[in-house]
Amino acid sequence: MVLAPLRLGIAGANTERGWFRDAHFPALQGIPGLAIQAVSARTQEIADAAATAFGAASAFDDSLALARDPQVDIVVVTVKVPEHRAIVLAALAAGKHVYCEWPLGRDLAEAEEMAAAARAAGVHAVTGLQGANAPAVRHAAQLVSEGAIGRPLNLRVVSSTAGWGTAAPAHYAYLQDKRNGATLATIAGGHTLAMIEEVVGVITEVSARCSILQPSVTLAGSGESVERTCADHMLIVAKHDSDCVSSVEIIGGANIPLRFELRGTTGLLVISGHHPGGYQCSHLEVTTEPPSPPQPALAVDGLSGNPVNVAQLYARLEQDIRSGTRTSPDFDRAARLTRLLDAIDASSDEGKTIKVTR
Repeated sequence: MVLAPLRLGIAGANTERGWFRDAHFPALQGIPGLAIQAVSARTQEIADAAATAFGAASAFDDSLALARDPQVDIVVVTVKVPEHRAIVLAALAAGKHVYCEWPLGRDLAEAEEMAAAARAAGVHAVTGLQGANAPAVRHAAQLVSEGAIGRPLNLRVVSSTAGWGTAAPAHYAYLQDKRNGATLATIAGGHTLAMIEEVVGVITEVSARCSILQPSVTLAGSGESVERTCADHMLIVAKHDSDCVSSVEIIGGANIPLRFELRGTTGLLVISGHHPGGYQCSHLEVTTEPPSPPQPALAVDGLSGNPVNVAQLYARLEQDIRSGTRTSPDFDRAARLTRLLDAIDASSDEGKTIKVTR
């Protein structure tokens, strides 16, 4: 029996630039069970162009109208973080499933509000933690749980992104303002911490130093300089509920391969990958010593870069909706990750170890 595709409404479709164009759209081309039904953008002209380019039947200049469209089954939120809350809450109120990009909200209050609304709605509401959902990361978590390297002892991670350097495109100026919720800590840090917790367990306490090493940013084209109010470098020491300890460095303005080395009582596990946008944008590989079975195949073949792990999350979301399972990173997980990031900020500000509230 061939099932009808689940219909997507894309908030934030743009043919000129954006995460939907660069990651979501290529990912969706290999998933026949999902179809783009509607798009929205900040003007009708941009929305109409996106509908033509991405094959949508409807185009809106109002994302709240898209969220309420009866022809849409899943609302996909790819706009800037400050705009997430209104669209997500409208979609949940309309009984839609939701895929919202990470970070879920600007702060903990917004994340918890959306998580509570998702629980009340009883729908599938997932957040775009695609790196933690990558086949390599899930495979690593399974190997650790099965004892492939014995009991986890200590983990060393270095995770970088070319963002948050000394220069940025003008449309990325908002990423330098901590109040917008889209920062090195939430994006590069959040994705990295989600991967770490997937493999070695929930973080129960942290000691951190978050620094602004480059206090101003030059905007490409205009040469204008804007102040940076968010950290561009993070050092974190953490303890996990598995009793593993980890040291984590998050580096902005750098383009170096991911370093993820987990030592256990009987072996070593390494996750490797490299992408200037951050590890979550790359194909990842797991190796162990002693050797373990190979990781599973990708859900969609032929992808590389930005779309590769987004496709895995879309495939898992479709499976969850059709089967009633809940295996994708949901809004409750997003809220808990936001609490962890707040604890890291508090540790850095207060100069002490902070226990993390679950």
